[in-house]
Amino acid sequence: MPTPVKQLRTDDYSICYEPDRQTVRCSGSLRLDGLDAYRPIVDLLDEASQQGTTLTLDLSDLEFLNSSGISMLSMFVVGLRKRGDCHLILQGSNRILWQTRSLKNLQRLMPSIELNLSS
Repeated sequence: MPTPVKQLRTDDYSICYEPDRQTVRCSGSLRLDGLDAYRPIVDLLDEASQQGTTLTLDLSDLEFLNSSGISMLSMFVVGLRKRGDCHLILQGSNRILWQTRSLKNLQRLMPSIELNLSS
């Protein structure tokens, strides 16, 4: 029997963790107010990253992420780097401006990130 999917969903965004695929998919627009508002997402990412040796974070359908969200992702990546026990694969899209800049910056924080940007 497959492991249940965990989801955070509002009218604006969806975050879905698929344990069997070791993948977190984010879609929509994340405009939460401050780092505290991102806590449920951080908790889901932390839980997902502890379930295996590889985690795929698919952001290719995340149209917008505000500065608090980018800070949250940066802190998550730094935490993974410090732990050193999880390989992170970032999937994004070249058609979404914030991703072309910010995802490359995340790779600077953790050079072992596998970054896949599709057209």
